[in-house]
Amino acid sequence: MYATTHRKKPFFSYLTIFLLGIISIPQAQALSYEARQKLDLSHYEVTDPDASYFDVDARLDELESTRNSLLIGQMDRLRIGESCQNLLSIPPLEDQIRIPGFYPSPEAWRLASEPMFQFEEKMSSLAGSYMASGGDEYYGECIVKFLDRWAQADALIDFYYSGQDRQAWYATESMIFSAAMAYSIVRPRIEGMEEEKARVDDWLNRLAHNHSSIVGGLDGSCCNNHFYRRAIYASMIGILTEDNELFRYGVSSIYSALSDMTEDGAFPLEMERGRRATHYQNYALLYLVTNMQIVSRQGYDVFNMEIDGRSISDAIDFFLTVVEDPDELKDYAPHEQYRGFLEDGQYFTWMEMYLSHHDDPRVDEFLHRYRPIDNRGAGGYISLYFMDPEAQHHVVIQDSVREKAEVIVPDAE
Repeated sequence: MYATTHRKKPFFSYLTIFLLGIISIPQAQALSYEARQKLDLSHYEVTDPDASYFDVDARLDELESTRNSLLIGQMDRLRIGESCQNLLSIPPLEDQIRIPGFYPSPEAWRLASEPMFQFEEKMSSLAGSYMASGGDEYYGECIVKFLDRWAQADALIDFYYSGQDRQAWYATESMIFSAAMAYSIVRPRIEGMEEEKARVDDWLNRLAHNHSSIVGGLDGSCCNNHFYRRAIYASMIGILTEDNELFRYGVSSIYSALSDMTEDGAFPLEMERGRRATHYQNYALLYLVTNMQIVSRQGYDVFNMEIDGRSISDAIDFFLTVVEDPDELKDYAPHEQYRGFLEDGQYFTWMEMYLSHHDDPRVDEFLHRYRPIDNRGAGGYISLYFMDPEAQHHVVIQDSVREKAEVIVPDAE
C-alpha cells in the first residue's frame, strides 16, 4: 500500500500489472484473466515519435486560410496569450501531493486541487496560443521551459496513495496527460533546447511509469474510466519517448473496453454508477476516444477495431440512445439519471475527434449546440484542432444559458 512517497519503486511489465488487477473483476467482463495473460500486443510499436494527437502542420495551414467565423473568433481570443515570465513564476509541485476526497469535503478538495487545475489550464492555453498564432515559437518555447522547470524539480513524482485515499493519484493522472499532449504539439517544431527537451522527456517517462505502476482498486479503478485516463498518458508519452511498453499499456485499454462492452454497447463498470451511469458512459468515451486518437496517429486503425463484433461506435450509439430515452438503460441502471453534465461542453470533446474518423449525423447534431469546445486536460482546444471548418460557422444560442463548470469532478471517493 502506497501511503507515503511513491518514488523509485520497482516496475513490472505493464500488461502483467494490468492483468493482475482484473482477477476479481465482476463476471460482466467478457475477456477472462487467462485470455488477458495471452494477449499479444507486440505488433503495436511506436512508428513516429514526432506525431502529436493531430497533424499540427496540416492544421496550422488550414487555420491560416480558414474563413470559419467560429474558429476565427477562438483564434482571436487565444492569439494574445499569457506572459511566459509570469508562468515560470508558478512553483512546481515538488512536495508530496495529498488531496481530500471530493464528496465528503468538496470545498477542501477544490482548494487543494486548484494548483493542479492551474497547471492543466496553462498547458492548454499555451498550446492553444501556439496554434492560434500560427506556431509562434514564443509559446512553444514557453511550454518547454515551463515543463523543464517542473522536470528539474522532479515534480508530481511524490503523491500519497492508499486503498482508501486515491485522490492524489486521480488528480495527477490528468496533469500528466495534459502536459504530454501540449508538449507533443510543439516539441518537434522547436529548434534547439535539446537539453531541456531531454530532461522533459525523461521526466514524463518516469512520471508515466511511476503513476501507472499502481494497479488500482478491484472495485473498478484498475479497469474503468480511470484506466482509460492512465492510458492517455501511457500512449502519448510512450510515443514521445519511443517506449513501446508504455504505448502497449495505452493500447491495452482499447482491447479491455471493447471486450468488456455489452451487446448494447454499455460499459458495465460505468453502469455501476447508478444514477450517474449515463454520465460515466460518456466519461469513459471522453478518455477512450482521446486515447484512440493518439494511437491512430501511429498508423493503427483502432476506430474500426472490433472485438466480438463490437466497436467504439456501439458505445457511442448506446450513449446517445440513453440520453434521448433513459428507459433504454433497461436493467443496467436506474432510469432517473443525473443530467447536469449535459450543460457543459467540456465533456464532449471526444466527439470532435470521432467525427474526424466517422461521419455520424447523431454525433454532429449533438455537438452542434456546444461548439467551440475545449477540455483543459484531455487535449485542450479541440474544436480549434479538429473541427471541419465546413461543419459549423456560428455558435448556437440555446434557450437555456449554460454556465461552464469549474472542473470535471473525478471518480472520487
